[in-house]
Amino acid sequence: MANNISIQKIKTIIAYQKYEANGSKRQLAKTLRISRTTLKRYIEKIKKLEILPQRIESGPKEILQMLQWQKNKSFKQKDLEKKLPKIHERIGSGDSNLKSEWIDYLKKYQEGYKLSNFTQLYGIWCKGLGINKSKTGKWRVKIISIYDLKILDKWRKSSDRREWEKAAILFGSQKGLSIGEIANKIDRSIDTVKECIEIYNRTGLDELLRKNRKVNEGIKENVKRKKSNLIKLIHETPSLHNINRASWDLKSLVKAYKKLYNETISKTTISAYIKAEGFTFRKAKETLTSPDPDFRAKLDKIKIILSNLKEDEKFFSVDEYGPFSVKIKGGRSIVKKGERKTYPQRQKSKGFLICTAALELSKNQISHFYSLKKNTEEMIKLLELLLKEYPNERRIFFSWDAASWHASKELYAKIEEINSEEYRKIHNNPIVELAPLPASAQFLNVIESVFSGMAKGIIHNSNYQSVQECKQAIDLYFTERNDYFKENPKKAGNKIWGKELVKPIFSDNHNCKDPKWR
Repeated sequence: MANNISIQKIKTIIAYQKYEANGSKRQLAKTLRISRTTLKRYIEKIKKLEILPQRIESGPKEILQMLQWQKNKSFKQKDLEKKLPKIHERIGSGDSNLKSEWIDYLKKYQEGYKLSNFTQLYGIWCKGLGINKSKTGKWRVKIISIYDLKILDKWRKSSDRREWEKAAILFGSQKGLSIGEIANKIDRSIDTVKECIEIYNRTGLDELLRKNRKVNEGIKENVKRKKSNLIKLIHETPSLHNINRASWDLKSLVKAYKKLYNETISKTTISAYIKAEGFTFRKAKETLTSPDPDFRAKLDKIKIILSNLKEDEKFFSVDEYGPFSVKIKGGRSIVKKGERKTYPQRQKSKGFLICTAALELSKNQISHFYSLKKNTEEMIKLLELLLKEYPNERRIFFSWDAASWHASKELYAKIEEINSEEYRKIHNNPIVELAPLPASAQFLNVIESVFSGMAKGIIHNSNYQSVQECKQAIDLYFTERNDYFKENPKKAGNKIWGKELVKPIFSDNHNCKDPKWR
């Protein structure tokens, strides 16, 4: 039996029968890309039917039907084709799939077609009738509600690729695309498409909205630990780790980290962790490095004190805010799109302020007063204030940065006097101990975080008319803060005071001070 060929090739054979006379069958077969046997059989049939070139133009379809060879269908094929309409209907309703239908067919006809032939004949039958093959019901979206259609339409237009993929899967399935076609469209695996359709058919969009990538808790904790170790490391100078550099770079951080923690870490990972924590190398060079050779010793002392702090002991983080002038201040605020608030670059100051304060870490309470200068006298004044406010404590600790007036001979002499037996018998005061921070380590001074929150809350965007009005705002801020932490001691640093850079607790991987906010 010859192979059936297209009408265009038949036209060529009829029009150029002259090739047979001059022995050019080989050339014609080569031109038409058919075998010489097929060509020979078509020529014989054309001669037998006496088909002329003129006739092919008048009725090409009829001529094609006359010349095409019809294959005889077997009884098995005819019998299957009778069953295909009902099979197609069951698959289309979603109650079955092609494989299940083949299994049922094979149970009744043990000598029936194999799955591949069964599928092929079903496809030929569908193509002959001009209908689409019914998709497998299990991996097909049954129905999409009007509410879901609105959400999916937004996802389809979204710039979020994950949302677009889910919308493309569900819309594609509804249109009748196969899971393979959908997978190719979104460039994902077939399993991903199946999972999305299965979830939607089972629970709707709710679970797809909530579906997040599962994170291994062990990996999560390991990343958190590495970040913490890295921040501790960049607080120190490279020279403390026998690295001859003035500032950290990725290569030196890798070397120091491996030596200190006996654990390898790549430059790419370090760069990502530093960026994730909100630091850049410029910031690290300016605010996160302490050159103090006794950095570790001082830091360990503070950590030991805090870890063993008793109920009748208090630890104070001490510093000054200011001096700052009372005038119109700039800052971030909510404005209409296209608008921008302005304030004069040159303006007359209404006065200036220095706020000296101490933050008690265990209860998160602020004690403060206003100074005219930053000197030893003001530190002694603050010390006396705290002794009056906390008379029943057995011991209080003072922690501050390495400013000259924080470590003067006059201050040490005053503390020595306060701690003497004679003085304590008369005044019944707590013992005072110093726990100074390492040099240039303001980022460890917890009260800096409170000052930053205060600046953002009541100093930025302010226009106080007098120094007294500014003092009242600061007094109210600290009063409300103290009251809040008395009522909510376990929630310090959250909720209302979320504007503070970090939770006001001591940690050697904190960066409490942001120069922009001072």
